[in-house]
Amino acid sequence: MSERDPATLRSYRWYGPDSLRAFGHRSRARQSGLGDGDFHGKPVVGILNTWTDLNSCHLHFKSTVESIKRGVLQGGGLPMEIPVMSCGETLTKPTSMLYRNFLAMEAEEMIRANPIDCAVLLGGCDKSTPALIMGAISAGVPAIYVPSGPMIKGNWRGQVLGSGSDVWGYWDERRAGNLSEEEWKEIEGGIARSPGHCMTMGTASTMTAMAEVLGFSIPGASSVPAMDSNHLRLAAEAGRQAVNNAWEGPKPSDLATRKAFENAIAVDMAIGGSTNAIVHLLAMAGRAGVKLSLSDFDEISRKTPLIADLRPSGKFLMEDFYFAGGLPAVLKRMESILHMDLPTVNGKTLAENVINSQVHKDEVIRTIDDPIAADGGTTVLGGNLAPNGAVIKHSAADPSLLNHSGPAVVFNDYKELSERIDDPELPVTKDSVLVLRNAGPIGAPGMPEWGMLPIPKKLLKEGVRDMVRISDARMSGTSYGTCVLHVAPESAAGGPLAAVQDGDMITLDVESRTINLEISDEEIKKRIEDSDKRKDPYARGYTRLYLDHVTQADKGCDFDFLEGEDETPEPQIY
Repeated sequence: MSERDPATLRSYRWYGPDSLRAFGHRSRARQSGLGDGDFHGKPVVGILNTWTDLNSCHLHFKSTVESIKRGVLQGGGLPMEIPVMSCGETLTKPTSMLYRNFLAMEAEEMIRANPIDCAVLLGGCDKSTPALIMGAISAGVPAIYVPSGPMIKGNWRGQVLGSGSDVWGYWDERRAGNLSEEEWKEIEGGIARSPGHCMTMGTASTMTAMAEVLGFSIPGASSVPAMDSNHLRLAAEAGRQAVNNAWEGPKPSDLATRKAFENAIAVDMAIGGSTNAIVHLLAMAGRAGVKLSLSDFDEISRKTPLIADLRPSGKFLMEDFYFAGGLPAVLKRMESILHMDLPTVNGKTLAENVINSQVHKDEVIRTIDDPIAADGGTTVLGGNLAPNGAVIKHSAADPSLLNHSGPAVVFNDYKELSERIDDPELPVTKDSVLVLRNAGPIGAPGMPEWGMLPIPKKLLKEGVRDMVRISDARMSGTSYGTCVLHVAPESAAGGPLAAVQDGDMITLDVESRTINLEISDEEIKKRIEDSDKRKDPYARGYTRLYLDHVTQADKGCDFDFLEGEDETPEPQIY
Protein backbone atom coordinates (compact mmCIF):
# COMPACT_ATOMS: atom_id res chain seq x y z
CA MET A 1 0.00 0.00 0.00
CA SER A 2 1.13 3.56 -0.66
CA GLU A 3 2.20 5.80 2.20
CA ARG A 4 -1.17 7.53 2.23
CA ASP A 5 -3.44 4.69 1.23
CA PRO A 6 -6.98 5.53 2.49
CA ALA A 7 -7.26 1.98 3.78
CA THR A 8 -4.70 2.87 6.47
CA LEU A 9 -7.02 5.47 7.97
CA ARG A 10 -9.02 4.57 11.02
CA SER A 11 -12.16 6.10 9.48
CA TYR A 12 -11.86 3.74 6.48
CA ARG A 13 -13.24 0.98 8.70
CA TRP A 14 -16.49 2.95 8.85
CA TYR A 15 -16.70 4.37 5.33
CA GLY A 16 -14.48 2.30 3.05
CA PRO A 17 -15.51 -1.39 2.89
CA ASP A 18 -18.02 -2.83 0.45
CA SER A 19 -20.37 -3.95 3.23
CA LEU A 20 -23.88 -3.38 4.47
CA ARG A 21 -22.70 -1.49 7.54
CA ALA A 22 -20.39 0.79 5.54
CA PHE A 23 -23.27 1.42 3.12
CA GLY A 24 -25.28 2.70 6.09
CA HIS A 25 -22.46 4.97 7.19
CA ARG A 26 -22.01 6.41 3.71
CA SER A 27 -25.72 6.91 3.14
CA ARG A 28 -26.02 8.84 6.40
CA ALA A 29 -23.04 10.97 5.36
CA ARG A 30 -24.96 11.79 2.19
CA GLN A 31 -27.95 12.62 4.38
CA SER A 32 -25.75 15.40 5.81
CA GLY A 33 -25.13 16.77 2.33
CA LEU A 34 -21.74 15.13 1.88
CA GLY A 35 -20.60 13.30 -1.22
CA ASP A 36 -17.81 10.91 -2.21
CA GLY A 37 -15.30 13.73 -2.44
CA ASP A 38 -16.01 14.79 1.14
CA PHE A 39 -15.67 11.61 3.14
CA HIS A 40 -14.16 8.92 0.90
CA GLY A 41 -10.41 8.56 1.40
CA LYS A 42 -10.05 11.77 3.44
CA PRO A 43 -8.94 11.88 7.07
CA VAL A 44 -11.75 12.66 9.46
CA VAL A 45 -10.77 15.27 12.05
CA GLY A 46 -13.02 15.22 15.11
CA ILE A 47 -13.17 18.63 16.81
CA LEU A 48 -14.12 18.18 20.46
CA ASN A 49 -15.70 21.53 21.28
CA THR A 50 -16.30 22.55 24.90
CA TRP A 51 -18.30 25.66 23.97
CA THR A 52 -21.30 26.59 26.10
CA ASP A 53 -23.10 29.74 27.19
CA LEU A 54 -22.35 28.64 30.75
CA ASN A 55 -18.58 28.98 30.36
CA SER A 56 -17.37 32.50 29.59
CA CYS A 57 -13.81 31.21 29.14
CA HIS A 58 -14.96 29.44 25.95
CA LEU A 59 -17.52 31.90 24.57
CA HIS A 60 -15.43 32.60 21.47
CA PHE A 61 -15.14 28.95 20.46
CA LYS A 62 -17.91 29.38 17.87
CA SER A 63 -15.44 31.40 15.79
CA THR A 64 -12.44 29.33 16.86
CA VAL A 65 -14.04 26.12 15.62
CA GLU A 66 -14.76 27.70 12.24
CA SER A 67 -11.06 28.53 11.87
CA ILE A 68 -10.14 24.95 12.76
CA LYS A 69 -12.62 23.65 10.17
CA ARG A 70 -11.15 25.97 7.55
CA GLY A 71 -7.69 24.61 8.28
CA VAL A 72 -8.91 21.01 8.07
CA LEU A 73 -10.52 21.67 4.68
CA GLN A 74 -7.39 23.41 3.45
CA GLY A 75 -5.38 20.37 4.52
CA GLY A 76 -7.63 18.00 2.64
CA GLY A 77 -9.55 16.52 5.55
CA LEU A 78 -13.16 16.33 6.72
CA PRO A 79 -13.91 18.30 9.90
CA MET A 80 -16.58 16.93 12.24
CA GLU A 81 -17.54 19.05 15.26
CA ILE A 82 -18.41 17.10 18.42
CA PRO A 83 -19.82 18.88 21.48
CA VAL A 84 -18.52 17.62 24.82
CA MET A 85 -18.94 18.75 28.42
CA SER A 86 -17.51 22.19 29.12
CA CYS A 87 -16.51 21.75 32.78
CA GLY A 88 -16.62 25.51 33.41
CA GLU A 89 -14.83 26.69 36.52
CA THR A 90 -17.13 29.47 37.66
CA LEU A 91 -20.63 28.00 37.54
CA THR A 92 -20.13 24.22 37.80
CA LYS A 93 -20.94 23.12 41.34
CA PRO A 94 -19.92 21.80 43.77
CA THR A 95 -16.67 22.05 41.79
CA SER A 96 -15.55 21.50 38.22
CA MET A 97 -12.90 19.15 39.61
CA LEU A 98 -15.67 16.66 40.35
CA TYR A 99 -16.30 16.51 36.59
CA ARG A 100 -12.75 16.51 35.22
CA ASN A 101 -12.81 12.72 35.06
CA PHE A 102 -16.29 12.83 33.50
CA LEU A 103 -14.99 14.98 30.62
CA ALA A 104 -11.90 12.77 30.32
CA MET A 105 -14.11 9.71 29.97
CA GLU A 106 -16.37 11.46 27.46
CA ALA A 107 -13.44 12.62 25.35
CA GLU A 108 -11.91 9.14 25.35
CA GLU A 109 -15.12 7.41 24.39
CA MET A 110 -16.18 9.94 21.73
CA ILE A 111 -12.79 9.60 20.03
CA ARG A 112 -12.75 5.81 20.23
CA ALA A 113 -16.40 5.17 19.31
CA ASN A 114 -16.45 7.31 16.16
CA PRO A 115 -14.64 7.43 12.78
CA ILE A 116 -11.96 9.88 13.92
CA ASP A 117 -8.42 9.83 12.51
CA CYS A 118 -7.16 12.80 14.51
CA ALA A 119 -8.82 14.79 17.29
CA VAL A 120 -8.59 18.54 17.85
CA LEU A 121 -9.29 19.33 21.48
CA LEU A 122 -10.77 22.75 22.28
CA GLY A 123 -10.33 23.76 25.91
CA GLY A 124 -8.75 26.27 28.23
CA CYS A 125 -10.79 26.70 31.41
CA ASP A 126 -8.99 24.97 34.26
CA LYS A 127 -10.09 21.31 34.20
CA SER A 128 -10.83 21.12 30.47
CA THR A 129 -7.15 20.97 29.51
CA PRO A 130 -6.09 17.98 31.63
CA ALA A 131 -9.44 16.24 31.04
CA LEU A 132 -9.22 16.41 27.24
CA ILE A 133 -5.58 15.34 27.17
CA MET A 134 -6.21 12.51 29.64
CA GLY A 135 -8.99 11.26 27.37
CA ALA A 136 -6.87 11.60 24.25
CA ILE A 137 -3.96 9.71 25.82
CA SER A 138 -6.26 6.84 26.76
CA ALA A 139 -7.97 6.81 23.35
CA GLY A 140 -4.61 6.52 21.60
CA VAL A 141 -5.63 8.46 18.48
CA PRO A 142 -3.49 11.42 17.27
CA ALA A 143 -4.65 14.64 18.93
CA ILE A 144 -3.85 18.36 18.92
CA TYR A 145 -4.86 20.72 21.72
CA VAL A 146 -6.13 24.25 20.94
CA PRO A 147 -6.29 26.50 24.02
CA SER A 148 -8.86 29.25 24.46
CA GLY A 149 -6.28 31.81 25.50
CA PRO A 150 -6.42 34.32 28.37
CA MET A 151 -8.84 37.26 28.47
CA ILE A 152 -7.51 40.80 28.12
CA LYS A 153 -6.39 42.80 31.15
CA GLY A 154 -8.92 44.03 33.65
CA ASN A 155 -9.11 47.68 34.64
CA TRP A 156 -10.55 49.73 37.48
CA ARG A 157 -9.98 53.46 37.79
CA GLY A 158 -6.72 53.17 35.89
CA GLN A 159 -5.48 50.18 37.88
CA VAL A 160 -4.74 46.91 36.11
CA LEU A 161 -6.85 44.06 37.47
CA GLY A 162 -6.00 40.36 37.34
CA SER A 163 -8.91 37.94 37.48
CA GLY A 164 -9.00 35.88 40.63
CA SER A 165 -5.96 37.39 42.29
CA ASP A 166 -7.44 40.85 42.65
CA VAL A 167 -10.86 39.45 43.53
CA TRP A 168 -9.43 37.87 46.68
CA GLY A 169 -7.52 40.99 47.64
CA TYR A 170 -10.32 43.47 47.11
CA TRP A 171 -12.86 41.14 48.77
CA ASP A 172 -10.73 41.25 51.92
CA GLU A 173 -10.79 45.04 51.75
CA ARG A 174 -14.57 44.95 51.24
CA ARG A 175 -15.00 42.70 54.29
CA ALA A 176 -12.68 44.95 56.30
CA GLY A 177 -14.90 47.94 55.47
CA ASN A 178 -12.30 49.66 53.28
CA LEU A 179 -14.20 49.39 49.97
CA SER A 180 -17.65 50.78 49.25
CA GLU A 181 -20.44 48.90 47.46
CA GLU A 182 -20.10 51.29 44.51
CA GLU A 183 -16.37 50.62 44.21
CA TRP A 184 -16.94 46.87 44.53
CA LYS A 185 -19.48 46.95 41.69
CA GLU A 186 -17.07 48.96 39.52
CA ILE A 187 -14.44 46.25 40.06
CA GLU A 188 -17.04 43.60 39.19
CA GLY A 189 -17.64 45.36 35.86
CA GLY A 190 -13.96 45.80 35.00
CA ILE A 191 -12.21 42.61 35.99
CA ALA A 192 -13.40 40.31 33.16
CA ARG A 193 -13.51 42.34 29.95
CA SER A 194 -13.51 39.68 27.22
CA PRO A 195 -13.95 35.97 26.55
CA GLY A 196 -11.00 33.80 27.54
CA HIS A 197 -9.70 32.20 30.70
CA CYS A 198 -8.10 33.98 33.67
CA MET A 199 -5.27 36.26 32.59
CA THR A 200 -3.13 35.50 35.63
CA MET A 201 -0.83 32.47 35.87
CA GLY A 202 -3.67 30.52 37.45
CA THR A 203 -4.64 26.96 36.71
CA ALA A 204 -5.95 27.71 33.21
CA SER A 205 -2.80 29.49 32.01
CA THR A 206 -0.62 26.91 33.76
CA MET A 207 -2.33 23.90 32.21
CA THR A 208 -2.42 25.31 28.67
CA ALA A 209 1.32 25.93 29.10
CA MET A 210 1.73 22.34 30.26
CA ALA A 211 -0.10 21.11 27.14
CA GLU A 212 2.34 23.05 24.96
CA VAL A 213 5.41 21.85 26.86
CA LEU A 214 4.21 18.26 26.49
CA GLY A 215 4.04 18.85 22.74
CA PHE A 216 0.25 18.77 22.24
CA SER A 217 -0.16 22.35 20.94
CA ILE A 218 0.99 24.38 17.99
CA PRO A 219 4.09 26.28 19.25
CA GLY A 220 3.18 29.50 21.03
CA ALA A 221 -0.54 28.77 21.16
CA SER A 222 -0.83 28.74 24.95
CA SER A 223 0.33 32.34 25.31
CA VAL A 224 -1.93 34.01 22.74
CA PRO A 225 -4.79 36.09 24.24
CA ALA A 226 -8.27 34.90 23.32
CA MET A 227 -9.12 38.08 21.42
CA ASP A 228 -5.85 38.34 19.47
CA SER A 229 -6.22 37.46 15.78
CA ASN A 230 -3.28 35.09 16.16
CA HIS A 231 -5.62 32.83 18.12
CA LEU A 232 -7.71 32.21 14.99
CA ARG A 233 -4.62 31.86 12.80
CA LEU A 234 -3.14 29.22 15.08
CA ALA A 235 -6.51 27.45 15.24
CA ALA A 236 -6.49 27.14 11.44
CA GLU A 237 -2.89 25.92 11.57
CA ALA A 238 -3.97 23.26 14.08
CA GLY A 239 -6.67 22.13 11.63
CA ARG A 240 -4.17 21.76 8.81
CA GLN A 241 -1.72 19.96 11.09
CA ALA A 242 -4.43 17.59 12.26
CA VAL A 243 -4.93 16.32 8.72
CA ASN A 244 -1.23 15.57 8.40
CA ASN A 245 -1.13 13.91 11.81
CA ALA A 246 -4.06 11.68 10.91
CA TRP A 247 -1.68 10.04 8.43
CA GLU A 248 1.64 10.33 10.18
CA GLY A 249 1.06 10.84 13.91
CA PRO A 250 2.44 11.35 16.47
CA LYS A 251 0.13 9.53 18.83
CA PRO A 252 -0.38 10.92 22.35
CA SER A 253 1.82 8.15 23.77
CA ASP A 254 4.71 9.45 21.65
CA LEU A 255 4.40 12.83 23.39
CA ALA A 256 3.39 11.91 26.96
CA THR A 257 6.72 10.41 28.02
CA ARG A 258 8.67 10.54 31.26
CA LYS A 259 11.06 13.19 29.90
CA ALA A 260 8.14 15.29 28.65
CA PHE A 261 6.57 15.30 32.11
CA GLU A 262 9.91 16.25 33.64
CA ASN A 263 9.94 19.22 31.26
CA ALA A 264 6.38 20.12 32.25
CA ILE A 265 7.20 20.07 35.97
CA ALA A 266 10.28 22.25 35.43
CA VAL A 267 8.37 24.81 33.37
CA ASP A 268 5.53 24.81 35.90
CA MET A 269 8.05 25.80 38.56
CA ALA A 270 9.79 28.36 36.35
CA ILE A 271 6.56 30.22 35.53
CA GLY A 272 5.19 30.13 39.09
CA GLY A 273 2.38 27.85 37.99
CA SER A 274 -0.71 26.78 39.88
CA THR A 275 -0.53 24.16 42.64
CA ASN A 276 -3.36 22.42 40.76
CA ALA A 277 -0.88 21.48 38.04
CA ILE A 278 0.52 18.86 40.39
CA VAL A 279 -2.78 16.97 40.65
CA HIS A 280 -3.42 17.23 36.91
CA LEU A 281 0.07 16.23 35.76
CA LEU A 282 -0.05 13.21 38.06
CA ALA A 283 -3.36 12.18 36.50
CA MET A 284 -2.16 12.77 32.93
CA ALA A 285 1.02 10.79 33.57
CA GLY A 286 -1.03 7.98 35.07
CA ARG A 287 -2.98 7.68 31.82
CA ALA A 288 0.28 7.32 29.90
CA GLY A 289 1.70 4.72 32.28
CA VAL A 290 4.41 7.17 33.39
CA LYS A 291 5.32 6.84 37.04
CA LEU A 292 5.34 10.27 38.67
CA SER A 293 5.26 11.04 42.38
CA LEU A 294 5.22 14.13 44.58
CA SER A 295 8.94 13.59 45.19
CA ASP A 296 9.55 14.24 41.48
CA PHE A 297 7.91 17.65 41.81
CA ASP A 298 9.93 18.49 44.91
CA GLU A 299 13.22 17.36 43.38
CA ILE A 300 12.69 19.35 40.18
CA SER A 301 11.39 22.39 42.09
CA ARG A 302 14.57 22.54 44.18
CA LYS A 303 16.77 22.94 41.10
CA THR A 304 14.51 25.02 38.84
CA PRO A 305 14.66 28.82 39.13
CA LEU A 306 11.50 30.94 39.04
CA ILE A 307 11.94 33.24 36.02
CA ALA A 308 8.44 34.48 35.06
CA ASP A 309 7.17 37.45 37.08
CA LEU A 310 3.45 36.71 36.83
CA ARG A 311 0.52 37.06 39.20
CA PRO A 312 -0.31 35.72 41.69
CA SER A 313 3.37 35.16 42.57
CA GLY A 314 4.54 38.29 40.72
CA LYS A 315 3.12 41.43 39.15
CA PHE A 316 2.52 40.93 35.41
CA LEU A 317 -0.40 39.36 33.52
CA MET A 318 -0.65 36.95 30.58
CA GLU A 319 -0.96 39.72 28.01
CA ASP A 320 2.39 41.08 29.22
CA PHE A 321 3.79 37.54 29.08
CA TYR A 322 2.62 37.14 25.48
CA PHE A 323 4.22 40.39 24.33
CA ALA A 324 7.41 39.53 26.22
CA GLY A 325 7.78 36.40 24.08
CA GLY A 326 5.42 33.96 25.77
CA LEU A 327 6.09 30.32 26.50
CA PRO A 328 8.48 29.81 23.53
CA ALA A 329 10.74 32.48 25.05
CA VAL A 330 10.64 30.72 28.42
CA LEU A 331 11.58 27.42 26.77
CA LYS A 332 14.42 29.12 24.93
CA ARG A 333 15.80 30.51 28.18
CA MET A 334 15.47 27.11 29.86
CA GLU A 335 17.14 25.12 27.05
CA SER A 336 20.09 24.12 29.18
CA ILE A 337 17.91 22.45 31.85
CA LEU A 338 15.19 20.86 29.67
CA HIS A 339 14.99 17.85 27.36
CA MET A 340 14.78 19.83 24.13
CA ASP A 341 15.01 16.89 21.70
CA LEU A 342 11.44 15.69 22.36
CA PRO A 343 8.79 15.54 19.60
CA THR A 344 5.74 17.81 19.30
CA VAL A 345 2.55 17.71 17.24
CA ASN A 346 4.00 19.75 14.38
CA GLY A 347 6.68 17.13 13.67
CA LYS A 348 9.50 19.22 15.07
CA THR A 349 11.35 19.01 18.38
CA LEU A 350 10.98 21.54 21.17
CA ALA A 351 14.41 22.91 20.26
CA GLU A 352 13.45 23.38 16.61
CA ASN A 353 10.21 25.12 17.58
CA VAL A 354 11.93 27.78 19.72
CA ILE A 355 15.12 28.25 17.71
CA ASN A 356 14.21 31.87 16.83
CA SER A 357 12.33 32.73 20.04
CA GLN A 358 13.41 35.82 21.96
CA VAL A 359 12.52 37.60 25.18
CA HIS A 360 11.34 41.14 24.49
CA LYS A 361 10.99 42.27 28.10
CA ASP A 362 13.41 40.94 30.70
CA GLU A 363 11.27 42.27 33.55
CA VAL A 364 8.60 39.71 32.69
CA ILE A 365 10.79 36.74 31.73
CA ARG A 366 14.13 36.67 33.51
CA THR A 367 17.17 34.52 32.73
CA ILE A 368 17.97 31.38 34.72
CA ASP A 369 21.16 33.14 35.88
CA ASP A 370 19.19 36.13 37.19
CA PRO A 371 15.96 34.58 38.45
CA ILE A 372 13.25 35.96 40.69
CA ALA A 373 13.94 33.06 43.05
CA ALA A 374 16.54 30.32 43.03
CA ASP A 375 13.99 27.52 43.21
CA GLY A 376 10.50 26.83 41.90
CA GLY A 377 7.42 28.50 43.30
CA THR A 378 5.90 25.35 44.82
CA THR A 379 7.05 23.12 47.66
CA VAL A 380 5.97 19.57 48.49
CA LEU A 381 5.58 18.96 52.23
CA GLY A 382 5.66 15.82 54.36
CA GLY A 383 5.33 15.31 58.11
CA ASN A 384 2.84 13.61 60.38
CA LEU A 385 -0.05 15.83 59.25
CA ALA A 386 0.51 14.91 55.60
CA PRO A 387 2.13 11.46 55.50
CA ASN A 388 1.41 11.11 51.78
CA GLY A 389 2.24 14.71 51.00
CA ALA A 390 0.84 18.22 50.75
CA VAL A 391 1.77 21.28 48.70
CA ILE A 392 2.28 24.98 49.28
CA LYS A 393 2.91 27.75 46.77
CA HIS A 394 5.57 29.48 48.84
CA SER A 395 6.25 32.07 46.13
CA ALA A 396 2.77 33.51 46.79
CA ALA A 397 2.98 33.35 50.60
CA ASP A 398 4.08 35.78 53.29
CA PRO A 399 7.78 34.89 53.83
CA SER A 400 7.44 35.47 57.58
CA LEU A 401 4.96 32.59 57.83
CA LEU A 402 7.03 29.94 56.06
CA ASN A 403 8.42 28.83 59.43
CA HIS A 404 5.56 29.15 61.88
CA SER A 405 3.97 27.41 64.87
CA GLY A 406 0.51 28.21 66.10
CA PRO A 407 -2.63 26.82 67.71
CA ALA A 408 -5.23 25.22 65.43
CA VAL A 409 -8.68 26.64 64.84
CA VAL A 410 -10.60 23.77 63.26
CA PHE A 411 -13.59 23.80 60.90
CA ASN A 412 -15.20 20.44 60.19
CA ASP A 413 -16.50 21.44 56.76
CA TYR A 414 -16.98 24.45 54.51
CA LYS A 415 -20.48 25.17 55.82
CA GLU A 416 -19.14 25.49 59.35
CA LEU A 417 -16.30 27.66 58.07
CA SER A 418 -18.74 30.02 56.34
CA GLU A 419 -20.93 30.26 59.44
CA ARG A 420 -18.16 30.80 62.00
CA ILE A 421 -15.25 32.57 60.29
CA ASP A 422 -16.54 36.10 60.95
CA ASP A 423 -17.94 35.42 64.41
CA PRO A 424 -16.46 38.11 66.71
CA GLU A 425 -16.18 35.44 69.42
CA LEU A 426 -14.08 33.08 67.29
CA PRO A 427 -10.98 32.25 69.41
CA VAL A 428 -8.42 33.26 66.78
CA THR A 429 -5.35 35.49 66.54
CA LYS A 430 -2.96 36.28 63.72
CA ASP A 431 -0.73 33.44 64.98
CA SER A 432 -3.49 30.82 64.79
CA VAL A 433 -3.46 28.09 62.14
CA LEU A 434 -6.81 27.74 60.35
CA VAL A 435 -7.69 24.12 59.54
CA LEU A 436 -10.44 22.98 57.16
CA ARG A 437 -11.19 19.28 56.82
CA ASN A 438 -13.67 17.17 54.86
CA ALA A 439 -12.84 19.20 51.76
CA GLY A 440 -10.91 16.58 49.77
CA PRO A 441 -11.82 14.31 46.85
CA ILE A 442 -14.19 12.19 48.97
CA GLY A 443 -15.07 14.58 51.78
CA ALA A 444 -16.39 17.53 49.78
CA PRO A 445 -16.83 15.69 47.34
CA GLY A 446 -14.60 16.66 44.42
CA MET A 447 -11.81 18.55 46.22
CA PRO A 448 -13.12 22.11 45.61
CA GLU A 449 -11.02 25.26 45.64
CA TRP A 450 -11.72 26.03 49.30
CA GLY A 451 -8.10 25.98 50.43
CA MET A 452 -7.63 29.77 50.56
CA LEU A 453 -9.59 30.00 53.80
CA PRO A 454 -10.80 33.55 54.40
CA ILE A 455 -9.08 35.65 57.04
CA PRO A 456 -11.51 36.27 59.94
CA LYS A 457 -13.11 39.68 59.61
CA LYS A 458 -11.94 40.84 63.03
CA LEU A 459 -8.34 40.17 61.99
CA LEU A 460 -8.81 41.91 58.63
CA LYS A 461 -9.85 45.03 60.54
CA GLU A 462 -6.59 44.76 62.49
CA GLY A 463 -4.65 44.73 59.20
CA VAL A 464 -3.92 40.99 58.98
CA ARG A 465 -3.79 39.83 55.34
CA ASP A 466 -2.21 36.37 55.58
CA MET A 467 -2.25 33.42 57.98
CA VAL A 468 -1.18 29.79 57.85
CA ARG A 469 -4.11 27.78 56.50
CA ILE A 470 -4.28 24.00 56.05
CA SER A 471 -6.80 21.81 54.25
CA ASP A 472 -7.31 18.72 52.12
CA ALA A 473 -8.87 21.02 49.50
CA ARG A 474 -7.29 22.75 46.53
CA MET A 475 -7.17 26.49 45.94
CA SER A 476 -7.62 28.54 42.82
CA GLY A 477 -4.43 28.94 40.84
CA THR A 478 -5.12 32.68 40.94
CA SER A 479 -5.05 32.65 44.76
CA TYR A 480 -2.21 33.53 47.10
CA GLY A 481 -1.32 33.24 50.74
CA THR A 482 0.30 30.75 53.11
CA CYS A 483 -2.03 27.88 52.26
CA VAL A 484 -1.07 24.23 52.75
CA LEU A 485 -3.16 22.23 50.29
CA HIS A 486 -3.87 18.71 48.98
CA VAL A 487 -3.16 17.13 52.38
CA ALA A 488 -3.06 13.38 51.76
CA PRO A 489 -4.63 11.20 52.81
CA GLU A 490 -7.64 13.45 53.28
CA SER A 491 -9.59 13.50 56.54
CA ALA A 492 -12.58 11.65 55.04
CA ALA A 493 -10.22 8.81 54.13
CA GLY A 494 -8.85 8.57 57.68
CA GLY A 495 -6.01 11.05 57.27
CA PRO A 496 -4.43 12.90 60.23
CA LEU A 497 -6.47 16.07 59.59
CA ALA A 498 -9.33 14.15 61.19
CA ALA A 499 -7.35 14.14 64.45
CA VAL A 500 -6.73 17.89 64.78
CA GLN A 501 -8.51 19.65 67.63
CA ASP A 502 -8.81 23.31 68.53
CA GLY A 503 -5.69 24.50 70.31
CA ASP A 504 -3.36 21.76 69.01
CA MET A 505 -0.02 23.21 68.01
CA ILE A 506 0.83 22.89 64.31
CA THR A 507 4.28 23.67 62.89
CA LEU A 508 4.93 24.60 59.27
CA ASP A 509 8.57 24.56 58.17
CA VAL A 510 8.85 25.06 54.41
CA GLU A 511 12.64 24.89 54.43
CA SER A 512 12.55 21.40 55.94
CA ARG A 513 9.47 20.56 53.86
CA THR A 514 7.31 19.53 56.82
CA ILE A 515 3.91 20.19 58.32
CA ASN A 516 3.51 18.59 61.75
CA LEU A 517 0.83 18.21 64.39
CA GLU A 518 2.58 18.45 67.74
CA ILE A 519 1.04 15.38 69.37
CA SER A 520 2.17 11.76 69.45
CA ASP A 521 1.50 9.30 66.66
CA GLU A 522 -0.42 7.15 69.14
CA GLU A 523 -2.73 10.04 70.02
CA ILE A 524 -3.28 10.82 66.34
CA LYS A 525 -4.26 7.20 65.68
CA LYS A 526 -6.62 7.11 68.68
CA ARG A 527 -8.34 10.35 67.69
CA ILE A 528 -8.86 9.14 64.12
CA GLU A 529 -10.41 5.92 65.40
CA ASP A 530 -12.71 7.90 67.72
CA SER A 531 -13.64 10.58 65.19
CA ASP A 532 -17.18 10.87 63.86
CA LYS A 533 -17.67 9.18 60.51
CA ARG A 534 -19.59 11.40 58.12
CA LYS A 535 -22.68 10.01 56.41
CA ASP A 536 -22.36 9.66 52.64
CA PRO A 537 -25.53 11.12 51.05
CA TYR A 538 -24.76 9.99 47.50
CA ALA A 539 -26.53 6.74 46.67
CA ARG A 540 -26.53 6.85 42.88
CA GLY A 541 -25.29 8.51 39.70
CA TYR A 542 -21.94 9.87 38.65
CA THR A 543 -21.05 11.14 42.13
CA ARG A 544 -21.47 7.60 43.51
CA LEU A 545 -19.09 6.34 40.83
CA TYR A 546 -16.67 9.14 41.69
CA LEU A 547 -16.65 8.39 45.41
CA ASP A 548 -16.14 4.68 44.84
CA HIS A 549 -13.18 5.04 42.49
CA VAL A 550 -11.39 8.40 42.89
CA THR A 551 -7.78 8.25 44.05
CA GLN A 552 -6.19 10.63 46.57
CA ALA A 553 -4.48 13.90 45.68
CA ASP A 554 -0.99 12.42 45.69
CA LYS A 555 -2.15 10.03 42.93
CA GLY A 556 -3.87 12.67 40.78
CA CYS A 557 -7.54 12.13 41.76
CA ASP A 558 -8.19 10.06 38.66
CA PHE A 559 -10.42 6.99 38.70
CA ASP A 560 -8.52 3.86 39.64
CA PHE A 561 -9.98 1.95 36.68
CA LEU A 562 -8.78 4.56 34.16
CA GLU A 563 -5.11 4.60 35.10
CA GLY A 564 -2.49 2.76 33.09
CA GLU A 565 -1.51 2.37 29.46
CA ASP A 566 -3.39 -0.85 28.71
CA GLU A 567 -5.22 -0.33 25.43
CA THR A 568 -8.98 -0.70 25.11
CA PRO A 569 -9.90 -2.72 22.00
CA GLU A 570 -11.09 -0.81 18.95
CA PRO A 571 -14.87 -0.96 18.49
CA GLN A 572 -16.25 -3.74 16.32
CA ILE A 573 -17.99 -2.52 13.15
CA TYR A 574 -20.50 -5.04 11.93
